[in-house]
Amino acid sequence: MKKSILALVFAASFASLSAQTETEKKESNNDYNKWSIELDGGFNKPQRPMGAGAYTEIVSPYVVNLGARYMFNNKFGLKADFGYNSFQEETGSVDFDTKLYRVAVQGVVNAGRVLNFEDWTKTIGLLLHAGVGVAQLEDQNSAGKDRMGNFIGGVTGQIRLSDRFALTGDFTTIVTAKQDLNFDGSNFNGTNGLQGILFTGTAGLTYYLGKNEKHADWTVINPTAELEDKLAALEAKLTQDSDNDGVADFKDEEPNSAPGAVVNTKGKTIVVKDAQGTVVKTESDLKTLINGGYVGVYYDFNKSTPTADSTGNIDFILTYLRNNPSANIEITGYADEIGSTSYNNTLSNARANNVKETLVKANVDASRLTIVGAGEDTSVNKDSDAARSLVRKVTFKIK
Repeated sequence: MKKSILALVFAASFASLSAQTETEKKESNNDYNKWSIELDGGFNKPQRPMGAGAYTEIVSPYVVNLGARYMFNNKFGLKADFGYNSFQEETGSVDFDTKLYRVAVQGVVNAGRVLNFEDWTKTIGLLLHAGVGVAQLEDQNSAGKDRMGNFIGGVTGQIRLSDRFALTGDFTTIVTAKQDLNFDGSNFNGTNGLQGILFTGTAGLTYYLGKNEKHADWTVINPTAELEDKLAALEAKLTQDSDNDGVADFKDEEPNSAPGAVVNTKGKTIVVKDAQGTVVKTESDLKTLINGGYVGVYYDFNKSTPTADSTGNIDFILTYLRNNPSANIEITGYADEIGSTSYNNTLSNARANNVKETLVKANVDASRLTIVGAGEDTSVNKDSDAARSLVRKVTFKIK
């Protein structure tokens, strides 16, 4: 009997060890221990079946349990345990002396973490356990033996003593199946089914194994912390600019631009020439180019939103402002001569304000931006559609 019980214990332990699922793999980066050893003892009460005239004390000694538990994560686990129950008569009962040897495999739910006990305590825990097992009842006064199956379930209260030890109190119900002997060792004459009921109440200690500081029983995993870390890493990646050209590395096609190089919106060095054909190489040259009106944003007739072809110039100004955080800029809007002067004043101001709002939404401080509605630009022939398209614009001046 003892050899078969030991074999079952090792088999159950092996099953627990091999049940490392993908969930456990995903949690492997969390620094907490998962194995524990549990020892407890106390009282039991065989409720039924009992032979005629046989009964135990209401609280009858004694029961001893030894188990090993593995937690897949901080909420769910599996344990294998061996139990020993002793049953003896109370005064006035017929004499009997029986022993019950049991082994079981049970699933475990850390209700303390599921119910967020950490919101009000860090020392009290609660485990729920249930499973199946096999048992053998032996009559010490005869050669009678009875092998049976059982279903087991219970609740375990925990008091955390340290990172290595917890005090436990457990109440368990065991329901037996295919039981041929009564708990007192006499023959059972009823229907052979789920007829046996046994209650146990124990107190004990849990010892936590492992090199980490805490066990899964007491580990609180913040479901948003990992997401926040990932978002922070993503933000860092999106904003990293190795060559400080104002274009983040993830969209920089030339991440090693020379210091001070003028780049386009993809981070590639561009060659810009002023009116005299001189190549613009420095930020100082670029400022001269911007202030000279070579960078403009253009608009269709009676529109305050820029044409698709000219939005790249807003990005050009944005890159300059990011590379020169002390620079301020004046944004001046214009309109052609078609329409009333008062309407065109309003339209030119709206065009300048539209560019300002775009830059503010790109995280440029609004205090760095001023707008001017310059009204009508009368420098071109107002009867020429092509000429008028050149003055429906916004220009910039670096301060």
